[in-house]
Amino acid sequence: MADPSSYRPRPGEIPDSPGVYRFRDEHRRVIYVGKAKSLRQRLSSYFQDLSGLHPRTATMVTTAASVEWTVVSTEVEALQLEYSWIKEYDPRFNVKYRDDKSYPSLAVTMNEEFPRVQVLRGAKRRGVRYFGPYAHAWAIRETVDLLLRVFPVRTCSAGVFKRAQAIGRPCLLGYIDKCAAPCTGRISPEDHRALAEEFCDFMAGRTGTYLRRLEQEMGEAAEALEYERAGRLRDDIEALRRAMEKSAVVLADATDADLIALAEDELEAAVQIFHVRGGRVRGQRGWVTDRVADVTAGELVESALQQLYGEESGESVPREVLVPALPQPPEPVADWLTERRGSRVSLRVPQRGDKRDLMTTVARNAQQALTLHKTKRASDLTTRSRALEEIAEHLGLDSAPLRVECFDISHLQGDDVVASMVVFEDGLARKSEYRRFQIKSFAGQDDVRAMHEVVSRRFRRYLRERERTGEWAVEEGGEEAADVRVGPTEEDGRPRRFAYPPQLVVVDGGQPQVAAARRAMDELGVDDVAVCGLAKRLEEVWLPGEDDPVILPRTSEGLYLLQRVRDEAHRFAIRYQRGKRSQSIRKGPLDAIPGLGETRKKALLKHFGSVKRLRAATVEEISEVPGIGRRTAETVAAALAGQAQAAPAVNTATGEIVED
Repeated sequence: MADPSSYRPRPGEIPDSPGVYRFRDEHRRVIYVGKAKSLRQRLSSYFQDLSGLHPRTATMVTTAASVEWTVVSTEVEALQLEYSWIKEYDPRFNVKYRDDKSYPSLAVTMNEEFPRVQVLRGAKRRGVRYFGPYAHAWAIRETVDLLLRVFPVRTCSAGVFKRAQAIGRPCLLGYIDKCAAPCTGRISPEDHRALAEEFCDFMAGRTGTYLRRLEQEMGEAAEALEYERAGRLRDDIEALRRAMEKSAVVLADATDADLIALAEDELEAAVQIFHVRGGRVRGQRGWVTDRVADVTAGELVESALQQLYGEESGESVPREVLVPALPQPPEPVADWLTERRGSRVSLRVPQRGDKRDLMTTVARNAQQALTLHKTKRASDLTTRSRALEEIAEHLGLDSAPLRVECFDISHLQGDDVVASMVVFEDGLARKSEYRRFQIKSFAGQDDVRAMHEVVSRRFRRYLRERERTGEWAVEEGGEEAADVRVGPTEEDGRPRRFAYPPQLVVVDGGQPQVAAARRAMDELGVDDVAVCGLAKRLEEVWLPGEDDPVILPRTSEGLYLLQRVRDEAHRFAIRYQRGKRSQSIRKGPLDAIPGLGETRKKALLKHFGSVKRLRAATVEEISEVPGIGRRTAETVAAALAGQAQAAPAVNTATGEIVED
């Protein structure tokens, strides 16, 4: 635990201007990013008496070992740089909202020659128009089904589209007029793109103009005695109105706004967002976050706005953003939103009328989401803190282990021996830090030896990372670095590697595995990391050099956290081992031949029926297979002949290998 006074900047060193600052720990990892109108005033507030700081803020400044800052011209630039650094460094002490579910969106792939309408989840892609997100995927599909009658845009996958192009015949949707069938040339690429743009305009809320145009065309068709066309237009209008009725009108027509509401307690905060387009609720989403510091409602709103609009395209920012509390000061955030949209954005708190009533509804949804999250979450911040404190108390540690790493060994009767390393920080899984190991120095069912090797490799890498200058690392003895993802030296806190030591190492096993892990660290001179083992049978916690295990109460939050860590390491190891096993099962004699792809392998096996017959064939016979040339045939024949010579001869009567 560092003393904040040891790295406090001298008086006068900090400029009195806008900027962004970063706190780093002793390993140069960025743990907190913040912005300030005055860097001098904001940073000075962190170096007061610890008793006057919020507990999480006090933990942050004592975990940090240095602070640095970057001066910018305006508060808007500070806001943009702060968001960029939070996304880049993922600092553990910053407010990070987590989606309470994966919300589907309606997407139109305008980046393709023939745009496609589909339902998508996850990260947004460049060149794709998104609408939503929506609460349910079926609601999107019902709306799309109604709109395809009027806007018959392609909805098929790339495979179906290419197959229809090849055979010159559209799919079922093309026959029932719910697709314009661009695959068969029924509509030109330009006309199909115009159709997709009309679809996007309608989904964006510009419905009134389009409906009036259809009604006018219907009247003109009726006057010209084109009753069939007038009937089709009438049905199209009815379909569009049914699609519009699926979202109730909540605000005046043509109102585009996002309403953001908060529900918070001392430990967590929930955010709910209603997307209103054309006066109708087009989508809803929610986030939850730990309150990692004594942040105000305005600061929570600012973080939510950064996450909501930071990666969105400018057209997704509405004309109005209604919030429960304004960031302080509100002008930089409003200017940033205006910059994103390209036109003026109003950021305000609704005071009366329909918008105030709708904000109350959004706030009620946020409160319900927070209540539901509390009941679902097995370990909130208080529980996690208590679990870490119990572990420290029972294991005799000086402080709570904020970073815990767990190792597990997996194999199938001694074959394909692998190991896993999982990482938990502040009681939560840090999956980006997980690592997998191949045990290459031996084979067999020796978990103790494997544990010694894995822990040695992990901490040998850690010691090397502290001194390395940026080159790629390879294990001693020429071992392939399959267990690392290394790159340039991380002087700026970016790398996800073995550079950060844990406070506690947990191994899946009892006394022998714990002794092996401790011995591996002692051989490397690592004496500041605690070790324990969790045995599956009785859930006993073993410590190095102790004859008796530590027994944690069955209701202990500390034991529950250790079980979660152990089970996650076991799951990760089993998954890796099964993947290795399936790869070895799939490999055959033809897989080792260079230049022989799946198509040619299938052609050879289809022609000869088996590898045995293929091995007995001549080069001329192999060349007769469609797609196999003379040179490839020679390569196949030579490779199979070499494999046959390398394989030992076996006495079929006794099963023994025959020596030469």
